[in-house]
Amino acid sequence: MIQASIGVIGGSGLYRIEGLTDVEQAEVSTPFGEPSDLITTGTLRGVRVAFVPRHGKGHRISPAEVPARANIYALRSLGVERIISISAVGSLKEDIHPLDLVIPDQIIDRTSSRVNTFFGQGLVAHVGLAEPFCPDLSRLLYQTSRQAGAVAHQGGTCVVIEGPSFSTRAESFLYRSWGASIVGMTAVPEARLAREAEMCYATLAFVTDYDCWHHSEESVTVEMVVANLERSVEVAKNIVKAVVAQIPRQRGCECATALRDAIITSPEQIPAYLKKDLDLLIGKYVK
Repeated sequence: MIQASIGVIGGSGLYRIEGLTDVEQAEVSTPFGEPSDLITTGTLRGVRVAFVPRHGKGHRISPAEVPARANIYALRSLGVERIISISAVGSLKEDIHPLDLVIPDQIIDRTSSRVNTFFGQGLVAHVGLAEPFCPDLSRLLYQTSRQAGAVAHQGGTCVVIEGPSFSTRAESFLYRSWGASIVGMTAVPEARLAREAEMCYATLAFVTDYDCWHHSEESVTVEMVVANLERSVEVAKNIVKAVVAQIPRQRGCECATALRDAIITSPEQIPAYLKKDLDLLIGKYVK
């Protein structure tokens, strides 16, 4: 199976990337079940890329049902070290307009039903998540977005809600009072899992609406989201194509060694089946 160094998780409206050559489709099995769909690998601007549509082809998987552990593990098994996540979000700030881009640097987790770790069941690990998005990859995404002519905002807090329903107006005002910039449904648990897998993770968030707080705009609807997504998808594809060629081979961020001091359980106490299932992630630290 052909390896890839860059992974792209496509969000709502982005189910494939044109321009890939040497294309293969991989059916990857993981200890955490099947990924959202077949993983497409190919060469983009001279770089091997692996692509998985988060919600599956035809958008059949709800945000809370996305098999995030399987997606992240599968990408890691293909050699991916950096993940670019494409996501649709609502704006919580007046100066972040629909069709703008946001490259967030913080998360507030409001989800309630999602498994957000690879560990447990006899293996305890506490990774640092003070900076949940890779600062190096995020910076490059922002610079590339600006070079592409997009209106992009660097940094900001993303509130991740359970979904699938949108926020109530009271919730929307609450998130604004916290100083959050955008609201979405998918950065958690992906960011947490990517850090546990020692992968760089950054989000290119496309603003589709003003959620439901804005006094002079209509509340968010599916029709509104879809209409703005259709206008944003091509921009997302162009930015991805431009950024993959600029990503350096070597990583200097802390993402690459996130597990080094995070595993607390004594190696002899870790169940054998866990050592086997998680060897891809912990093998260099636990024998």
